[in-house]
Amino acid sequence: MENSAPTTISRRRALTVAGGVAAGAALAAHAVPAFAADASSADAIVVGHGLAGLVATAELVAAGKKVLLLDQEPESNLGGQAFWSFGGLFLVDSDEQRLMGIKDTQELAWQDWLGTAGFDRGVDDSTGQDYWARKWAEAYVDFAANEKRSWLYGLGIRWFPIVGWAERGGGLADGHGNSVPRFHVTWGTGPAVVEPFEKQVRAGVASGKVTFKFRHRVDEIVRTNGTVTGVRGAILEPSTAQRGKATSRTVVGDFELNAPVVIVTSGGIGANHDLVRQNWPARLGTPPKTMITGVPAYVDGRMLGITASAGGRIVNPDRMWHYTEGLRNYDPIWPNHGIRILPGPSSMWFDATGKRFSAPDMPGYDTLHTLGSITASGYDYSWFVTTSKIIAKEFALSGSEQNPDLTNKDILMLLSRIWQTPEPIEKFRKNGVDFITATTLSELVLGMNKLTGDGLIKLADLQRQIEARDREIDNPYSKDAQVMGIRNALSYPGDSLSRTAAIHKILDPSAGPLIAVRLNILTRKTLGGLQTDLSGRVLDATGKPIPGLYAAGEVSGFGGGGVHGYRSMEGTFLGGCLFSGRQAGRAAAAAL
Repeated sequence: MENSAPTTISRRRALTVAGGVAAGAALAAHAVPAFAADASSADAIVVGHGLAGLVATAELVAAGKKVLLLDQEPESNLGGQAFWSFGGLFLVDSDEQRLMGIKDTQELAWQDWLGTAGFDRGVDDSTGQDYWARKWAEAYVDFAANEKRSWLYGLGIRWFPIVGWAERGGGLADGHGNSVPRFHVTWGTGPAVVEPFEKQVRAGVASGKVTFKFRHRVDEIVRTNGTVTGVRGAILEPSTAQRGKATSRTVVGDFELNAPVVIVTSGGIGANHDLVRQNWPARLGTPPKTMITGVPAYVDGRMLGITASAGGRIVNPDRMWHYTEGLRNYDPIWPNHGIRILPGPSSMWFDATGKRFSAPDMPGYDTLHTLGSITASGYDYSWFVTTSKIIAKEFALSGSEQNPDLTNKDILMLLSRIWQTPEPIEKFRKNGVDFITATTLSELVLGMNKLTGDGLIKLADLQRQIEARDREIDNPYSKDAQVMGIRNALSYPGDSLSRTAAIHKILDPSAGPLIAVRLNILTRKTLGGLQTDLSGRVLDATGKPIPGLYAAGEVSGFGGGGVHGYRSMEGTFLGGCLFSGRQAGRAAAAAL
């Protein structure tokens, strides 16, 4: 059942809606050149055909505007990184939550967001880095608690009924993490999130409102008398590469396109390890020498610098979101391709030397704190030590291609998870270089040391720590934070049904064989970016909007230059593309 429409309009929603009106008035105050209706001009240019770009384009088309949609990649990559995603969406007080007995409120979600984000950079200063980020956060939580579900439901999007519990936090009610499960997996995963917006854009193509400009790489945003008037760039040679595959950068021509509005939706920096290391914050330790990549090669961050050259202000560049549970893909699609494990709460987590991490560095609790602990160890990897019983129920892999049951909406295949380990997990276990399987702990340690070649794991020390943890299982209470967390998870029906194995001793032979998994640092999301107001208008160094220039999605830190603050609550990346793309598209249409 859809959420009922609210009977009152909150201050936050009023501010959000008013953003479009403000953008229209501001742009009208500037002299905007008139453009002829030819192949090189339109009402708006959207740079980037990922999810945020599709949403913004769909909104412009709905308002009757003519759009040029550019991307340096071929048509096969339409939908961008969202296509490869697990399809997780952050919703508050949803029908799915209520079905699972979860009591959630907008107030609790806002408490969790503030505790997670830790906004501390000029929140009350209109020129502060976190000023607009916090306003975006407030508007987004309001959106997630009210209109978001009914809007998406009306577009045909549905969700798996069991709500996931991601980023369980650092241990305090007002600190980092989700107090309750809020991770809603889309039925059909990432492709199903992309689908309704792609359909709207393709309908715009059919009606003459949208023109695709594939293999058009923007190298400059053009400003005339201070107002954005278009873009210039290079035409790359045609490519028949499959989705996600790296494409050539051979230039075969150049272009200049004109419009009174340009919306930048080009994504982040996750595939550009040089930029990742350049912006790596000291609070996360030394940048890893070795990382694997969670996004295709085209996520290169180029448009951040190009937009900055046009006067756009980049804020919070040191805030980023990288995962700690990465696997090297045995069948890679893009260069250095990594896949993330979505772990349940039961695997024991050790650093490269075999020292067990303490709270909150437990599976599924605090990603960035754990990342800092791993870099502090002096090594670029860590270990799960677990059992076949745990893997069978608790391991999932991020990505639409790693979840054929959910992606293809195959109910029978989905139900087979009840009695068998999902096939993608089994394939990684058999073919992936990061898995070690053994019947005894001594055999497991030999395999771990052979894989890394450094001999860091000592059998006696590892055995001592595992046995100490196993003794905590004998009673229904414990001082071990992870054991307490497992029991907490088992009290939530969603976890006990699908995501948490019955509590048992790691060295229990009936739960074996034993498994060790080497975990690599996996680059993924950019949390900072172009600073925007609630209309998606890009701001300059003085905090003033650049006439005609908008941004949405990851390039804008998913709104405001950093809506997440320092950390994410998960399920908020796709949602950030949806919300910021919609805001920018609607505001630009109103301005036009």
